[in-house]
Amino acid sequence: MNARLNRLFGADGKCLDVAVDHGLFGEPSFRAGIENPRRAIATLVAAAPDAIQLSAGIAPLLQELPGSKPALVLRTDVANIYGPEPCRPFFSELTADAVGQAVRLDAACVCVNLLDVPNELELRRQCIHNISVLRAACDVAAVPLMVEPLVMKPGAGGYGVDGDIDRVVTLVRQAVELGADVIKADPTDDLGDYPRVVEAAAGRPVLVRGGGRASDDEILERSRRVMAAGASGLVYGRNVIQHEDPSGMVQRLMAIVHG
Repeated sequence: MNARLNRLFGADGKCLDVAVDHGLFGEPSFRAGIENPRRAIATLVAAAPDAIQLSAGIAPLLQELPGSKPALVLRTDVANIYGPEPCRPFFSELTADAVGQAVRLDAACVCVNLLDVPNELELRRQCIHNISVLRAACDVAAVPLMVEPLVMKPGAGGYGVDGDIDRVVTLVRQAVELGADVIKADPTDDLGDYPRVVEAAAGRPVLVRGGGRASDDEILERSRRVMAAGASGLVYGRNVIQHEDPSGMVQRLMAIVHG
């Protein structure tokens, strides 16, 4: 397992992962910037982040490229909680043979959600089951498991990120207890609280999610602060792929992540 994690994290133990798996969730607005997956991936490979997060359907577009390239983080689940009017019942479903796909695609790790949506206990149960299934399969194949504890609240017709420190810390701790090797967590409302998230991860590296589009100044300042608070890196998607200069944004974020 360490060999795969070593591909994900640099010699300094830090990582910038750019997520390009948004099309998997079936929300039309998420496809902005990645309408042409081959072109989006080629742009990111040239920019050289540490990793690119993809679904099994488009991951071959990365792995077929010759030469040195970013590590692959493989998304293994699909949920229907996104968009202005998400349809119930909510679900989170694992793709079949997810860890087998990861091995065949030479992924550095697999990524799965742990969703906390108010009053959606069955969705939470499905996520816990998904993580348990993946943990057992990852142990056999020596593939690291990245868990994405995602705390949500109603807003703007659908659901958005809830940065409440107590909810975030509680969900991160549950992810650790379920066997996460890497944590992918949201920023907190008060970034001064972020050391508590790192502490809850109990030594697992914490990568901070970017979430929806924000201004460059906000994203860069937030990135500096969470890295200073002990995070091991960032996972940004829309704030890179929907940027007018994705390569330039990768370079600025890499400078923050790797100092």
